[in-house]
Amino acid sequence: MTTPRWDPHQYLRHAGHRTRPCTDLLARIPALPGDRPRIADLGCGPGNVTALLADRWPTAHITGYDNSPEMLDKAHVDHEGPTAGGRLDFARADLRTWTPPEPYDLIVSHATLQWVPGHTDRFADWIAALPPGGILAFQVPDNIDAPLHALMRDLADSPRWRDRLAGVLRRTDSVRTPGAYLDTLTRLGCTADVWRTTYFHVLGGEDPVLDWAKGTGLRPALTALADDPEARDAFLTAYRDLLRTAYPSAPYGTVLPFRRLFAVAVKQA
Repeated sequence: MTTPRWDPHQYLRHAGHRTRPCTDLLARIPALPGDRPRIADLGCGPGNVTALLADRWPTAHITGYDNSPEMLDKAHVDHEGPTAGGRLDFARADLRTWTPPEPYDLIVSHATLQWVPGHTDRFADWIAALPPGGILAFQVPDNIDAPLHALMRDLADSPRWRDRLAGVLRRTDSVRTPGAYLDTLTRLGCTADVWRTTYFHVLGGEDPVLDWAKGTGLRPALTALADDPEARDAFLTAYRDLLRTAYPSAPYGTVLPFRRLFAVAVKQA
């Protein structure tokens, strides 16, 4: 999988729909063990969700971690600074190797771990940084088999694009099953709550599903073709035509079914 170059402005074009799973996850997180909690937001992106953490825990010191300079620049400008008794800041980190530099009351991640191969192997180190009652919570897209991704992969593997895009996109095993997450988290000494939700996003505008994909799933392909605008545009046109058939528009918009997987794991004594 190619490390994608991110565009915070494109990502935020669908911020309302992308933020809803984050608020749903936060609603299921119980009380944290510290009065002035220390929180890590893994894969913070442009910081809009990290700011929601500060709204929920205004006295916390919250650090958002990401490996995209573009996302971090946006987060620094829009969100960094003191909160009501706490602080919000951002730092660069590669989650494939990140180890907590200090204890945390909450480690949370939104729509990021699917980009981290072998991310469940990192859970032991992350949970070790939590006190009893500390929490690891995350949500990830769980729709790698949906047309949104399947058509993208099929196109990338077609004769015209295979040489340029082979191995570039996310693999079908980038997210594990709910049962696998439950088993892993429980064996690491947590009480785990794992569930799935399918959202039916009604998107507006012209080719909105393509516009959605440009902010997330398409980023590796766009990165791989960045030096060849003609090829990039040809790939986007072919993918757009496939999406128009898979996600037909209606008078009220275009419906994008989107399944996500959630987990809240509380460390036991």
